[in-house]
Amino acid sequence: MEFRPVLNALMRNKTGLLLIVLQVAITLAIVCNSVFIILQRIEKVNRPSGMQEAGLFTVNSLGFAPDFDLAGSLRQDLDALRSIPGVIDATTINSVPLSQGGWSEGISDQPDSVPQEKRIRESSAVYMVDEHGLNTLGVKLIAGRDFNAGDISPRTKDDKGTLHSVIITQALAEKMFPGGSAVGKTIYSSLPGKNGPVTVVGVVERLQAPWVGWDKVEQTTLVPQYSLGEFDANSSRYLIRAEPGRRDEVMKEAERKLGEINTGRIVRGLRSIEEVRGDSYRQDRAMTMVLTTVIFALLAVTGLGIVGMVSFWVTRRIKQIGTRRALGARRFDIRRYFMIENLIVVGIGVAVGLVLTYGFNMWLMKHYELPRLAWYYAPFGALTVLLLGQLAVFGPATRATRVSPAVATRTV
Repeated sequence: MEFRPVLNALMRNKTGLLLIVLQVAITLAIVCNSVFIILQRIEKVNRPSGMQEAGLFTVNSLGFAPDFDLAGSLRQDLDALRSIPGVIDATTINSVPLSQGGWSEGISDQPDSVPQEKRIRESSAVYMVDEHGLNTLGVKLIAGRDFNAGDISPRTKDDKGTLHSVIITQALAEKMFPGGSAVGKTIYSSLPGKNGPVTVVGVVERLQAPWVGWDKVEQTTLVPQYSLGEFDANSSRYLIRAEPGRRDEVMKEAERKLGEINTGRIVRGLRSIEEVRGDSYRQDRAMTMVLTTVIFALLAVTGLGIVGMVSFWVTRRIKQIGTRRALGARRFDIRRYFMIENLIVVGIGVAVGLVLTYGFNMWLMKHYELPRLAWYYAPFGALTVLLLGQLAVFGPATRATRVSPAVATRTV
């Protein structure tokens, strides 16, 4: 089939041609970038935190009695929590991973006396735990050792305690000491005092920071300390890890036991880590659902637009179709004509849409700090739109094949 007659026919209806081309182009640009964002959000939501999340939950204690003893309460509470049937371990912790609220610190491989350009400095989330911290979190120690009881010290508003050792994540270790082991190395921060030195005694495979949208979410430091009212007087937070399948019953028992041990405080903030994760990633899940709905809606509207336009063209060309049938054109030839015509129209829209796709991606990169669109999204998106166009035109093209020569001649 020659393309010239098809192009001549299309040019007789420039408005319809322009509308379909624009619709296809806009659909392609939005669909490609939306799929890219959706897959990024899915990857973000499903990335591992490094913890054994299924059995973890947190609970807070806030003392209000005039004679409330925070230090004594911590020891008593932890002994009670660890004795509950079904509890694997428990620890104090200053902030909850994935909770969107916590403490960060600047970490350097050299003291302040070294010029800044000769130092490696990175930001890190900070979790204060005791010697049960790693076991409670369920993180994997890949180098060095765990904390022991001798490492742990209290930390108050006026006293930083005696901090000599820390455990860091593999991601932070690779940034601070590229190409070598971090165990035994010294890092400097304000944790033990102004730019004081501490020794890295261990490295864990992964433990995410509280802020799920942070670009350094894998960079975390574990500190062997517990807070005695440094930020909130008489307040403490516990992280408990239950045996598989027993988390819910342990949560109820932990709340009950803490309430019985000391009536001079409020027990609150009982939440599972799964619930914490769900709340932190709620916006990402909502965006995924919205963009998925937009994609299907755009594809549906584009498909219906093609159906409507081709149906209109078929109705206007009844005489032409009948004449071709009288001259020996087969049903296959009639269907092929409209499908090729539609392929040309959608192809033009795809060509324009590819330009819009990368233009839209550049705008998102500039204003929303999204990464560059991977090369394969555009061709796969173009193929999808082309297939959609062919499926949409198949129905009207099939109806065109049913036009008989006799019906066409009566219109003369």
